Amino acid sequence: MPLVYGELKHVAQHALRNERHALTLNCTALVHEAYLRLVDQNRMQWSGRAHFFGAAAQVMRRVLVEHARHRLAKKRGGGAAHEPLDKIVAVALEPDLDVLALNDALSELSAADPESAQVVELRCFGGLSIEETAEVMNTSASSITRTWSFARAWLYRRLNRAAQ
Repeated sequence: MPLVYGELKHVAQHALRNERHALTLNCTALVHEAYLRLVDQNRMQWSGRAHFFGAAAQVMRRVLVEHARHRLAKKRGGGAAHEPLDKIVAVALEPDLDVLALNDALSELSAADPESAQVVELRCFGGLSIEETAEVMNTSASSITRTWSFARAWLYRRLNRAAQ
């Protein structure tokens, strides 16, 4: 664990960089949760450093999505007794669905093109470079560059369509 902790922390910082609600889930908590889930997978055989960090990226994505869903459930009442609207003065704010929207878009992309979805997951959530992603996926860096360009364009169109 001491050998990979610093690197996992770097991956977590990368995953949290664009998260608007990062104050409610800090880097250390994300690393610890991901580590606990990775250690619990006793049937997993790591084929190298890049494979381990690719799996860590997937686990961190799941943790962030679960955290966003939990936070949004709390915003919607989280099991609290509901009050009649005439007794409450409330300002309706659009919920922040960035992580959830990205997760939904990645699920759609995964159904259409699993390789592109895996590249996005490794690059966005894992913070892997083009070369590291190529190593994890056992392909060339130029192939990853092409797939990455396609996936970014696809996600951009999908997320903009969802925002409208």
